[in-house]
Amino acid sequence: MGNDPHVLVVGGGPAGSTTAALLARAGIRVTLLERDKFPRYHIGESLLASCLSTLRISGAYDKVAAHGFQIKRGGYFQWQNDIWRLKWDELVDAEAWSWQVDRAEFDDLLLRNASDQGVEVIEQATVRNVLFDANERPTAVEWTLLGDDEVRTTEFDFLVDASGRAGLLSRQHFNMRKPHPAFRNLAVWSYWTGAHLHPESPEGAINVVSTDEGGWFWHIPLAGGRFSVGYVVSAKLASDRRRELGSIEEFYADIIRRTPKMNTMLEGAEQVAGVQAEQDYSYVADRFWGPGYAIVGDSACFLDPLLSTGVHLATYGGMVAAAAIATALRGEMSEAEALGFFDYTYRRAYSRFLVLVSRMYEQYIGSDEYFKHASNLTEEHEGDTPEESFTRIMAGLTDVDESSGEQRRTNTATIVAEVEHAEDEGVNIKYMGKLDMSPVWNIWRDPLGADTEMGEVRITTEPVLGLTRRPRTEAEMAAVARPFLPPKKGDTVPH
Repeated sequence: MGNDPHVLVVGGGPAGSTTAALLARAGIRVTLLERDKFPRYHIGESLLASCLSTLRISGAYDKVAAHGFQIKRGGYFQWQNDIWRLKWDELVDAEAWSWQVDRAEFDDLLLRNASDQGVEVIEQATVRNVLFDANERPTAVEWTLLGDDEVRTTEFDFLVDASGRAGLLSRQHFNMRKPHPAFRNLAVWSYWTGAHLHPESPEGAINVVSTDEGGWFWHIPLAGGRFSVGYVVSAKLASDRRRELGSIEEFYADIIRRTPKMNTMLEGAEQVAGVQAEQDYSYVADRFWGPGYAIVGDSACFLDPLLSTGVHLATYGGMVAAAAIATALRGEMSEAEALGFFDYTYRRAYSRFLVLVSRMYEQYIGSDEYFKHASNLTEEHEGDTPEESFTRIMAGLTDVDESSGEQRRTNTATIVAEVEHAEDEGVNIKYMGKLDMSPVWNIWRDPLGADTEMGEVRITTEPVLGLTRRPRTEAEMAAVARPFLPPKKGDTVPH
């Protein structure tokens, strides 16, 4: 056992728990160090449909399905003068649905699942230092337990930084995480009971309402009759307005009072929690990997929450990272080759959402034009309308389908052209972090070459999680497909 490859994961949120569970299921020895004691509070309750397939292959699906979270079947956007009723099962896939979750409970389920899959989980463990060899490869971390000054050292063969906004490698060690200039925003939120969704919403849908100030509300139904209600706006505007009103609580109450659509949905409702706030949370790291390490989840990148991409990017990145790490440790591809695929695939997902969110903030000229641009970011399924193409992306299904081989991967040049077109129209979409998204194979980011070479690589889960270039069998395709038919309203979620 001591000679087996050993992976250390730092961070037990969705990215870390997913990566660890998948590696353990692939037969790899894994230790996970988590700073907090779970369950612990976290914002970001709305899941995309893509999360179901990742939960299934990580072993966590049954645990989450049995918990009783609110079923979610799409979104309802009241954006400027447009209405988008995005009912997933009608627009993209009969199997497309997900949940609205209490993150303390959801994240705890994922961490316990990692333990159930064989991961050694150590909570209340704070990493103090990362040790590197002469080739700049991490070899060990020094860490302490809460209430104990003893410094422990854990050696490993591979390190996964899933430490969230703290950014063990991405921020603290390499200082290579750059904020996105277009999203210097503040989010302020609280919880309510007795609220209701717009009557035309799909079941359990997130409601998004834009405001005249250039901000927007999220309105998310949770289990037990609770609602998460938050507002996102420019941090500068919020600061000025907060100074006028005297407190963040008054700022939050004031913008609700001045937004008739939110007044309607909160009529008769009661605020049952204090007001919380975060700001300047959109960023991306210059690279997502290096010799002996991968960076996943919020440690690698985070994007404005407009399209609810947080848990999707965390779990999707964790899945691709685990497949690449397992493949490299088994010697089936070189580490640089496997992790180059991870970086390329993960950055594509982030960049595609970046285009969509940036356009909504800075150059939104109506739904028809917006959906048309969105459709350029994916290979359209036969007969898809632009609205259906957009919905497929925003449900997270395009990312999963491309990486698994169910859908032909959109040519990178097409995505880059859409980015450049947006910039020509005045959309501030530039960010630090390899905008051209060329495949990269080493720490110095030398390009591999054409999309066709990278396009041969796919994720497989049978007989074991990894990457492959060979044609995939029907069993392999089924193993990464979205699980189960969706439950009808009022039905128990299938196990």
